Amino acid sequence: MISLRGDVHKFYLKIKKGFQHDHSLNGMKELTEIKGIQQFYEQLESAQLKTIRYRMIKEQKGNGIIPLLVSSLPWLAFIFSKQLHSFVDKSAHLLFWFLIVYSFVITLSVTIHYREKAWAAVHIEIIEELLNSRQNNTE
Repeated sequence: MISLRGDVHKFYLKIKKGFQHDHSLNGMKELTEIKGIQQFYEQLESAQLKTIRYRMIKEQKGNGIIPLLVSSLPWLAFIFSKQLHSFVDKSAHLLFWFLIVYSFVITLSVTIHYREKAWAAVHIEIIEELLNSRQNNTE
């Protein structure tokens, strides 16, 4: 049966299954990937981490261009609806193929957009946790 609970629940089930089999989560690809990111950032100085964090926040906040493009094309179609209507009367098959390609590109773009936001959030959280732990150790 298809689960509609999302990726987090699927990941939880994967962790639970892995833990029940060998009581270790060290070999899981998803966790080793995060651990590698953490180990890399631990090598950097706090000043460098702050600069990197600022850049990542900029990237996270600035990647809203894809939703803008998703919402702009229907408005353009609405604005030019009279011209579009006359075009559809002459060559409906071209509009059909355009809509197929457009739907595919938009779906792909939105998927990439949200994956980028998720990875940016992971990196920012790791950096903030590392900076906070360093600050607590110096106090």
